[in-house]
Amino acid sequence: MSISNITVFMPSAFMLIGIPGLESVQCWIGIPFCAMHLTAVIGNALLLTIIKSEPSLHEPMYIFLGMLGVTDIALSTSIVPKMLGIFWFHIPEIYFDSCLLQMWLIHTFEAFESGFLLAMALDRCVAICYPLRHASIFTPQLVTQIAAMVTLRATIFVTPSLVLIKYQLHFFHTKVISHCYCEHMAIVKLAAEDARVNKIYGLFVAFTVAGFDLICISLSYVQIFTTVFRLPQKEARLKAFNTCIAHICVFLQFYLLAFFSFFTHRFRSHIPPYIHILFSSIYLLVPPFLNPLVYGAKTKQICIHVVKIFSF
Repeated sequence: MSISNITVFMPSAFMLIGIPGLESVQCWIGIPFCAMHLTAVIGNALLLTIIKSEPSLHEPMYIFLGMLGVTDIALSTSIVPKMLGIFWFHIPEIYFDSCLLQMWLIHTFEAFESGFLLAMALDRCVAICYPLRHASIFTPQLVTQIAAMVTLRATIFVTPSLVLIKYQLHFFHTKVISHCYCEHMAIVKLAAEDARVNKIYGLFVAFTVAGFDLICISLSYVQIFTTVFRLPQKEARLKAFNTCIAHICVFLQFYLLAFFSFFTHRFRSHIPPYIHILFSSIYLLVPPFLNPLVYGAKTKQICIHVVKIFSF
């Protein structure tokens, strides 16, 4: 393969330009992003504190919610500090290995989030469809095994994408990444070599992890709705449905934003770059920001404990 003389061999660092086309207003965009990050960290930390301190919340649903909260804090923290460094302090440089590490963290935590949403959907499905068997099915041992499987699956599937970039791609057209964080496709598109394996593997991971989780969650809710609508009393139907409202809201906003970001990254010929980058950033920042607010408002047990904390 012939490589152009203008390509860069194994750059020591990349340059993140932020949001293309909106460089002049990035300092203002950083304000709501920073507010979302602080809300995500504080809200999820409060959620974790409540779940840990209240024995009545030591149930599978809330344990998975706590795991989701830890993931949200880690995901937001892996993105926002560097993003604000670009927006506010004009520090676009990021070391090559640091960029790959950020990419790995982002996609690993995304897989964590998807896995824990699936675990919560399965928990609700068993609790509503088979209430008498819920305690015997979702034992502490099963919860631990599910958490381990979610962690192992994400690590196994995401790590090869990092290895493929690190050891297969050596020449790049430029060191400038038109993004405000290191994303897999944003890095692969810079390659001056054949990157079809990287692109195919990225598609494989997206459809294997997110696609599988989306199908399973959808099937779980089909089963839930079928069971709920068969209940004879209206009050019972409303009570059962109300236990799922928070999860449905979180599930919809996560996957709608995820698939919009995924498809625009690959088929964005008619979408301005700043729209794509903004939505990609919002996709990663909104779930950590909204999850504690949604669950705090829609989950009665958590809402009660939040009121107790702030009533003193």
